[in-house]
Amino acid sequence: MESNFTPDCTGILIRPIATYTCEVWVLEENIKNKLMVLEKKVLRKIFGTTKERDSTCRIKTNDELDELVRHKNIINHIKAQQINWFGHLHRIPEDRMVEIVYKWKPMSIRTQGRPKKMVT
Repeated sequence: MESNFTPDCTGILIRPIATYTCEVWVLEENIKNKLMVLEKKVLRKIFGTTKERDSTCRIKTNDELDELVRHKNIINHIKAQQINWFGHLHRIPEDRMVEIVYKWKPMSIRTQGRPKKMVT
């Protein structure tokens, strides 16, 4: 079953929803893996199956999906958005609230971990 979607449609449909406010995310390995799985699942739904010569259908492989979207995965998109946001932060005037919050340093240092149990 072939689809009328182009690789550009996936960037228009999937990425804005999945990467909303991604500029401020901290990308840990488990989040990267979950995003990659989400992207592959959606791409498999959009592009459908591949018909073999013997009239059987099979699911597209990850390599085939990468070729369809021209090797533009969601993690590279997020990293590019974060670099754009970082550049934007350095260009805005110093009196803007975003710049003040970005350069803010806390007054005190909190201890890491769970607070000690207090006996009352």
